[in-house]
Amino acid sequence: MGARRCAVVFACLMLAGLASGQSAGEPARPEPGRIVATYDAGLAGISLGEFQVTATMAGSAYEMAAQGRFSLLAGLLYKATGKTTSRGTLTAASPQPALYTLSFEDNKKHQQVRMTFANGGVSDVTIVPEKPRARDVPVTPAQLKGVLDPLTAAFLSIRSDAPAGDVSVCNQTVPVFDGRQRFDIELSPKRSETLDGGTLKGLGGRAAVCRVHYKPISGYRPAHPGVKYMENNDKVEVWLVPMPGTPHYVPYKILIPTAWGTGTVDLESIKANLGTRQRAATP
Repeated sequence: MGARRCAVVFACLMLAGLASGQSAGEPARPEPGRIVATYDAGLAGISLGEFQVTATMAGSAYEMAAQGRFSLLAGLLYKATGKTTSRGTLTAASPQPALYTLSFEDNKKHQQVRMTFANGGVSDVTIVPEKPRARDVPVTPAQLKGVLDPLTAAFLSIRSDAPAGDVSVCNQTVPVFDGRQRFDIELSPKRSETLDGGTLKGLGGRAAVCRVHYKPISGYRPAHPGVKYMENNDKVEVWLVPMPGTPHYVPYKILIPTAWGTGTVDLESIKANLGTRQRAATP
């Protein structure tokens, strides 16, 4: 699995709970505000770099942006930068993306993706440079209905009445399309964990730990060893926690066993400014 695809799968494992406790189709109305979260990504105990996600919400509209820099051995072995954006509308059933962009560059290649949505599905995809991939399982128009872009799927905290540590937030399947590949991220309850209150002040308490299963549907090469490895990997997990003072869940930790060691994504800091209320958690 290439570096870009690995990054997409990493991001899409960072899912906030999608349970809302409201009727489908009814607009969710978060207070106007902003959430900024910083994550550290690592592999086998070695920090690869940080990325920051900013989500702005006003009424039922949302806008998100994420950017990060990653390197291994001070960039001598591997170096990559990426920026991605998404905007759309929140509903109680699920987010409804309108536009997604991705700009990615590493030691060997660069790529830009622009994807638009209309009528509940993907309406147009532009990838530069475009490379034909004849061995891929073809993507059908029906498979592009009701999907989320990677950033929306990765970090969009939906309202939930579930208390901290309640694994019911894990009962969900998230449909994702990244411009090439259509896949599902299937979450299921695994366990509840007690957090160290000193790790992030304000987030002490309990986390719901979800088992994560990556299920490729189309746009992939069935014989690709990376795809096979991720599809058969049943050790991936994401820890979800409610953010104090808000109705939102956020990813706290992700663990992804790989052939090169355990990949990790850890929440380093999070700040929220929702209306007149302000909440922050820092190390």
